[in-house]
Amino acid sequence: MVVPLFSSIIHVFFLISLCLFAALYQPVLSKPAKFEDDFRITWSDAHITQIDGGRAIQLKLDPSSGCGFASKKQYLFGRVSMKIKLIPGDSAGTVAAFYMNSDTDSIRDELDFEFLGNRSGQPYTVQTNVFTHGKGDREQRVNLWFDPSRDFHEYTISWNHLRIVFYIDNVPIRVYKNNEARKVPYPRFQPMGVYSTLWEADDWATRGGIEKINWSGAPFYAYYKDFDIEGCPVPGPTDCPANPKNWWEGSTYHQLSPVEARGYRWVRVNHMVYDYCTDKSRFPVPPPECSAGI
Repeated sequence: MVVPLFSSIIHVFFLISLCLFAALYQPVLSKPAKFEDDFRITWSDAHITQIDGGRAIQLKLDPSSGCGFASKKQYLFGRVSMKIKLIPGDSAGTVAAFYMNSDTDSIRDELDFEFLGNRSGQPYTVQTNVFTHGKGDREQRVNLWFDPSRDFHEYTISWNHLRIVFYIDNVPIRVYKNNEARKVPYPRFQPMGVYSTLWEADDWATRGGIEKINWSGAPFYAYYKDFDIEGCPVPGPTDCPANPKNWWEGSTYHQLSPVEARGYRWVRVNHMVYDYCTDKSRFPVPPPECSAGI
């Protein structure tokens, strides 16, 4: 029993280290805003309620409708984040999303967080995806190592000329590098808006659509706060996106720090449940970006 106990102690110690890092690390220029400062409701106004003086919002899903909101501006490079508390209990068949999208149809760029609900007692799964010049199919899925419905957790997309990083509580769960040298498209020409939606997707969201939404538990609620967008607005100063002095283009953001790299590997070893790069049924030859590492 010594080895399992030792392993458990190491696991707990690592989790504590991640939490301390998340608490101590504060990105530069963090300025959480009120909802109306940067966002607007895009559909089903009656299903979105501002609370705490507009510093937080409640999204509602019921049999009549889901809902969504979007940023008032588009941005080309930068960092976006918000804190989210997801649907508690039996959330199977529901999807809450936080993403960036260029809104350019067949040539769209898109960076996705999608939170896939589950039956009570089963972990939430977060799916990330990257669309570049209209091509997606780059899904990765991670089972969350905490209950995202008990409290707020911060979800962040960091985007510069060299890489895109998806963070949860400042722990990186995915890195997508600029691999244009390998003829892999990278989103660096089209500005993107920031979006979030809550909707029913029980044809695919939970166990591939096996688990259906239980409407007897409706309405379903998710909560958002601490909205933070830092980037180059478009329209805006034309020299901003190419300015190497933007803080998100600094050398600190060219690669993961040693602490971030350890957290990244820990998440992927212990909590990753799907990676398109290793799905040989879809990609007998892994896509070229899959060998890029972190």
